[in-house]
Amino acid sequence: MEIDEQGKKLKLWVRRKKTGLKLICSRCGQHVPAARIHEVCEREVRDLPCFEYTTTVVVETYRVKCPRCGIRAERVAQLPSKAPYSKRFEEAVGQACESAAVRQVARHMGLAASTVRAIDQRYLERWDAKRRQSPLRQMGVDEIYRGKKGKFLTVVCNLETAEPLWFGRERKKETLDDFFRSQLVSRQRKRVEAACVDMWEPFRKGRKMRDLIKGKKWLLLSRWRNLAPRQRGVLNRLFQLNRRVFKAYMLKESLERLWDYRYEGAMVKYLGNWVDQLRWQRLPSFQKLAAMLIKHLDGILNYCRTKVRFGVVEAVNGNIRMLINRGRGYQNLRYLLLKAKRMAATNVEFIAVHTLKNAA
Repeated sequence: MEIDEQGKKLKLWVRRKKTGLKLICSRCGQHVPAARIHEVCEREVRDLPCFEYTTTVVVETYRVKCPRCGIRAERVAQLPSKAPYSKRFEEAVGQACESAAVRQVARHMGLAASTVRAIDQRYLERWDAKRRQSPLRQMGVDEIYRGKKGKFLTVVCNLETAEPLWFGRERKKETLDDFFRSQLVSRQRKRVEAACVDMWEPFRKGRKMRDLIKGKKWLLLSRWRNLAPRQRGVLNRLFQLNRRVFKAYMLKESLERLWDYRYEGAMVKYLGNWVDQLRWQRLPSFQKLAAMLIKHLDGILNYCRTKVRFGVVEAVNGNIRMLINRGRGYQNLRYLLLKAKRMAATNVEFIAVHTLKNAA
């Protein structure tokens, strides 16, 4: 070993005993006896730090004569790629990127930001390759606006696991066709029971009362039963000042009951009665909403047969927007998808562990 105390660097040389040595071909994964070693090589890789010292390890590796593939480099578990970093070092970098921005991790590790992104992507690729993929029975489709250059990004997610599955660079019909063609085989396409497409436009605030309603959008969009007493008091004061806002909120609350029906006839009857209430209310935005609901009545009636979670799509999109903002944009969509998948899976794992602890 070599120690540079002033530069805080440590360098180690590691050799393996050839007795009982098990070599694996990097291409086919077949075991190769030590007698078929063709060449001895050295690789210098960065490993986890030892105390305050930045540590590099010089590892002795072999090129072997594989009976099936010919002369190939051996597969080393702690050296998963050609990059000069050990697997455990890349895992430490990947785990750090889950809670901090790439630039922060790069400064802490003394690496370039592009190097940290590459390490993080390899870490996520290995994680994604070994995990079990859940079947797709209920899918959600929505788009995210990425700006003038990136335009729109189509997001397909699994509604049951709240996990993004695929990104498309545009929001055309051909974009979704490409998902079914390239990502799903015939058996998987037949397994899809329901598809949820978000067409709800946010409520528009009137210009005259904009200052009055400012800061209360979340309260207006929340269900009354989910609000605390203090929040209900804020809304009641707002309703006293603006009668039309009160009418709009009551109509929004009553529309929520539409999703409780299990029979199509009863759902159609309730929706018809709700639309009739709009005749004398002078609420143009709700008139447009009613027209949209009637236009997509077939899709709404499908909810009677297959219940899906509407909020999953927006939750997934919120996570993706947060990742984009924290990373100041992503050029590599594959990397962004892996980050979003990891975030969704980590949240599920935390909820499961928290539930088990409470049960215990």
